[in-house]
Amino acid sequence: MGTTKRRSPLTDWTVLVPVVALVALVFSWGRELPGFAVVIVALCLAGAVLAAVHHAEVVAHRVGEPFGSLILAVAVTVIEVALIVTLMADGGDKSASLARDTVFAAVMITCNGIVGVSLLVGALRNRVAVFNPEGSGAALATVATLATLSLVLPTFTTSKPGPEFSTGQLTFAAVASLALYGLFIAVQTVRHRNYFLPVDTSRDADTGRDADTGRDADAYQVDDHAAPPTDRAALLSLGLLLVALVAVVGDAKAVSPTIETAVAKAGLPQAVVGVIIALLVLLPETLAAVRAARRDRVQTSLNLAYGSAIASIGLTIPAIALASVWLSGPLLLGLGPVHMVLLALTVMVSTLTLAPGRATLLQGGVHIVVLAAYLFLAVSP
Repeated sequence: MGTTKRRSPLTDWTVLVPVVALVALVFSWGRELPGFAVVIVALCLAGAVLAAVHHAEVVAHRVGEPFGSLILAVAVTVIEVALIVTLMADGGDKSASLARDTVFAAVMITCNGIVGVSLLVGALRNRVAVFNPEGSGAALATVATLATLSLVLPTFTTSKPGPEFSTGQLTFAAVASLALYGLFIAVQTVRHRNYFLPVDTSRDADTGRDADTGRDADAYQVDDHAAPPTDRAALLSLGLLLVALVAVVGDAKAVSPTIETAVAKAGLPQAVVGVIIALLVLLPETLAAVRAARRDRVQTSLNLAYGSAIASIGLTIPAIALASVWLSGPLLLGLGPVHMVLLALTVMVSTLTLAPGRATLLQGGVHIVVLAAYLFLAVSP
């Protein structure tokens, strides 16, 4: 019998693509790119997104939930924060609202886009998407509090003119954001970890009872049936995940001047730049959430969505507060009336969606429509 030659993991596309994307970042950093180079960098960015999703799933399978989704959310957000600070440092006064626009876009995309698509996929597969209302509701409450303290209050404070915080107010918002984020992580990973584990879908979707025994089923999925990867494979994927995410955000920055020029030539509001950046940066979480929903792990999808929103606010506001020491120009954080209405609608709809612990196609469609309204009003305010 002949032996099958095993391919080296170092030649796999999930290894090569992040490295190539990182090389593209090195050669494009700080340079004005011609059209063909922008296309190449954009292709590298797309490949790095797909590779990041693969490696995130490997790491998640090794460490289990909710640590897997937490690692991806935090890794993406940390690099996103670095991107925001870099763009603000380079952009001057025109980037005064970039942090607000990007963070709010991240909240709307995660809480409506990722949640909506995940519920649609889960409901299409099993008629009803099932999840834990305890964990998801706690995450939503954290998102709502962080968003209100950091993005709504600056519009109404009077210590400084305009939608800005004074130095003391910004410091309080930063400390409160970090405290809430740390408390949420402790609850998610230690104190009430079972609230964030995927629900056992063997129970009946309508009654919440076990399909075989008819008894209440409060069991949770622990792991996939496949054997978890080795420690070596998980560490390799963790390193490549970080490389891929650096490449994603760095390549996004490389093409951002082209995006800004295109937005300006199209006569669109400057806030559209923040929306596009958020869409690019959140691609790994979006794809990972959809793939989790297709495997009947809607809770994992919600962990990714709300975890990304919490990390986006909880880490960005402290970072911006620290960076404001050397950043010149105003720091506009307060939302306008239209965005505050959309935020209130998102919180209300999300509360009604999460309370039962089950959702149908209708709830998923409602969230998608709210996101569509936000995107449309971003282009046509």
